[in-house]
Amino acid sequence: MAIVGAGPTGLFAAYYAGFRGLSTAVIDALPEAGGQITAMYPEKQIYDVAGFPAIRGRDLVANLVAQAAPFKPTYLLGRAAATLSYDDGHPVLGLSDGDAVRCGAIVITGGLGRFTPRPLPAAGAFTGAGVIYFVPHLDDLARQDVVIVGGGDSAFDWALALAPIAKSVTLVHRRDRFRAHGHTVARVRELPVRIVVNAEVTRLLGGGRVTGVEITPKDGSAVETVPADTVIAALGFTADLGPLAEWGLALDRRHIVVGSTMATNLPRIFAAGDIIEYPGKVRLIATGFGEAATAVNNAAVAIDPTAKVFPGHSSDAG
Repeated sequence: MAIVGAGPTGLFAAYYAGFRGLSTAVIDALPEAGGQITAMYPEKQIYDVAGFPAIRGRDLVANLVAQAAPFKPTYLLGRAAATLSYDDGHPVLGLSDGDAVRCGAIVITGGLGRFTPRPLPAAGAFTGAGVIYFVPHLDDLARQDVVIVGGGDSAFDWALALAPIAKSVTLVHRRDRFRAHGHTVARVRELPVRIVVNAEVTRLLGGGRVTGVEITPKDGSAVETVPADTVIAALGFTADLGPLAEWGLALDRRHIVVGSTMATNLPRIFAAGDIIEYPGKVRLIATGFGEAATAVNNAAVAIDPTAKVFPGHSSDAG
């Protein structure tokens, strides 16, 4: 079985496929497992995973990788699933590096699809280092002057996480209202985080690396220079299905349409997680786990028609 997408749903699918006795190849364009969690909020606490009152994103990914590890999935990371064809009824995935994977079935767990961070306009003319869109490791920014640009959940989550370890944290937003959750905004306001509203970062200073930023108020008052070792552009992202949109899958805007077995309209192609659509779909990690098990169990029957959809409980198998 090929699993396209190494986020939480894909990693749980790898475990469940191993439990079903299937060998798996897990494919993801990102260089690390974890999908959107690893790329965007590895340090954020997640509160809606069953059995965990709270768990850090990075720890959830590590646990899922460990859960699948006894079944030895093959990880093909840093390369995207590009093309789909069939060989004697079996799906063949063409990868972005030119390799191909022939398999019994495919489970697409691509989350949001291919996502691209929205650029910081002021960074367009800056050729040095120090501008980032995600924070893979908080400790990398310890004792730094950090400027965060944005007013959404990610911007305030990074401010909340960095306030205790950074030398200074300045958050700049072009409006005086925020898209972030009100409780998070209130928590950040209680911390030594400077919040600058109705202003924009209009210029990055420095040569080989950022040394500061210029903040321009929208009311025409004086431009201010603020020291910065790192600028985090938390301006959101755009997402699309990328090459998957050309495979002939039935789509509802940028989501893959599936039925109750998680089957798509294409033979031996199943899907699960945030990337799918069906009536009543709820986009939660917890939902994706159940969909992954449903997809894998039904894909197992597509691979071997003598197999049962429900293999029994894992606790019975020891």
